[in-house]
Amino acid sequence: MTLLVTVFAAVICSILWYKGAPKDEMRLSTLCFMLWGASIMWFVDAIFEYAELGAEFFNVAGADMLNDLYLGLSVIALALIIWIVTLFIKDPKGIVRAAIMKKD
Repeated sequence: MTLLVTVFAAVICSILWYKGAPKDEMRLSTLCFMLWGASIMWFVDAIFEYAELGAEFFNVAGADMLNDLYLGLSVIALALIIWIVTLFIKDPKGIVRAAIMKKD
């Protein structure tokens, strides 16, 4: 479930990035790289878990699926937080800088 959630988020982010690819003002490429990296991590984890458990890998309890969903959403939330902090630091549109200068 974590793999599915992160892959869907990565695909949606990639589509949004591709729409504005030449400019990339909002630095969606950074978010895409984080989400695709998480997707690759979960994919490798699934491969190793399948190698360890075999057919039992596909017999998942409902509580485990819910926990995996929460974990996937937590990973996406952390990636979004890192992206927003990066966006504030880089300040591509100068909004934060203008707000700071206006207060002084």
